[in-house]
Amino acid sequence: MSGPILEARDLKVSRGGTPVLDVREFTLNPGEFLSVIGPNGSGKSTLLLSLAGLLELGSGELRFGGVKIAGGRGMLEYRRRIAMVFQEPLLFDSTVYANVASGLAIRGMGRHETRDRVRENLELFGIAHLSDRSARKLSGGEAQRTSLARAFATQPEIVFMDEPFSSLDPPTKESIVEDLSRVIRLRRTCVVMATHDRVDALTLSDRIAVMDGGSVVQVGTPSEVMYRPVSEAVAAFVGIENMVRGVVTGVAGGVLEVQAGRARIRALGAFPRGEEVVCLVRPESVTLSTPGTHEESSARNVLHGRVVRVRNRGDVQGVFIDCGFPLVASVTKNALEELCIEEGREVTALFKATAVHVVKSARAYSGGRNT
Repeated sequence: MSGPILEARDLKVSRGGTPVLDVREFTLNPGEFLSVIGPNGSGKSTLLLSLAGLLELGSGELRFGGVKIAGGRGMLEYRRRIAMVFQEPLLFDSTVYANVASGLAIRGMGRHETRDRVRENLELFGIAHLSDRSARKLSGGEAQRTSLARAFATQPEIVFMDEPFSSLDPPTKESIVEDLSRVIRLRRTCVVMATHDRVDALTLSDRIAVMDGGSVVQVGTPSEVMYRPVSEAVAAFVGIENMVRGVVTGVAGGVLEVQAGRARIRALGAFPRGEEVVCLVRPESVTLSTPGTHEESSARNVLHGRVVRVRNRGDVQGVFIDCGFPLVASVTKNALEELCIEEGREVTALFKATAVHVVKSARAYSGGRNT
């Protein structure tokens, strides 16, 4: 297939007269894993249910393989070619085997082929030994593995997943994500997953769609969304802690000079002088040095400041600095010890102009850590 496997145009859904979904365009490409992320109430689940044909649309159309999905029989045929996995596994009060076989029975598959399909998917998701166990006696992870095996057993062309890992403990989730990733690579199945977990989206996705207020506000590769968000709101959701407000005071050769508090930031961009902007810098793009350790650097931004606090973040430490504006750097524990970084310590923060993403200031924005 040369074009998108699934297309949506002008999808609108209202509840109680209040619009909750307004998506002008959505596409899913063959073999693609696309994650839909956004804050609670942004419309992720509503979009997923609409794309799966499980929610009545106020307006708009869906196209599968370039053909418009009509109501009635057309929608029924479409639903037979997709599968849905929910946050809480919806399992029948029967054995694991019977649950995985249920979708095949609905499709009228023969006994021998059903047996082979079920066994294959039980093995793929690591639950072959649970075949005869009652679904009521499964742990949360085992139940979700059963739900995934049931979905993939029908060999759907698209699998929709709504927050499938949110109720699982970290080790269980990590194990299931690893198996799911392997199955997807093996089957080349298209997946649309709604999630609020950025790590899940980064781990699995070919593209990420960001939702806010019922609309898709950005679609791109994980790198584009995480490092080049289109707005302050998207930047806040994807974890860009350094959102520094300033005014463009100079433009030369594609390099902006932005006055931010008592300091200046150099960044790449195409904004005119006098424009109010926000400079976005991920903490991991900031390196630190202390007096006596500074070496030559190609960084265009070399800012001197004082450590305000240090926060333990597991594998890395968050170092909060006052350098004319608040700035956060992520450093390893070893680097923290080698540089003797502690509260009150004078440091130099360095980051490249290419590490700064500049967006136009949104006057209505009132959140963010560095305001």
